Amino acid sequence: MKTPYGVRSDLTRIHSQWTKLTGLHSREEWSGAMVRAATGAELAANYAIREEFRKASQLTPAFVNSLLKSANGLGGKMEKLLLPLSMGTPNVATMRKLNNVAQRINAQRNMIVHQGHFMNESEAQTLIEDARLFIETLVRLYDTSFALGAPSK
Repeated sequence: MKTPYGVRSDLTRIHSQWTKLTGLHSREEWSGAMVRAATGAELAANYAIREEFRKASQLTPAFVNSLLKSANGLGGKMEKLLLPLSMGTPNVATMRKLNNVAQRINAQRNMIVHQGHFMNESEAQTLIEDARLFIETLVRLYDTSFALGAPSK
């Protein structure tokens, strides 16, 4: 029996999104695959934010979840939470680089879901690889063994 999505860990949710992305990619559903990649990136940001708060504070998980909801989207989570949390830490340079990648991912995701844009294979492939870079780099700051599978094509 599968664990209900709502009670899975952030890392398990990321893997679930990537599995779904792989299926969409194999069916050449480029826009759907890219949205799943962007969702995985946002889940990776959630994971990193939770880890940062866990290390640096005694805030309750419920309060941290309320911050995640308020930050709204990958761009907001990076700009409003993760970058400020990383200031003065060894990870700040990595977070700044990842923020640039996150902004590209978020802008393209928003084109699909808010403007009805249909991605072609090349666009989707570039953004899926951006999402892979973002997710693996970010999560490995906290879990060095983390890895995603490759979309097939």
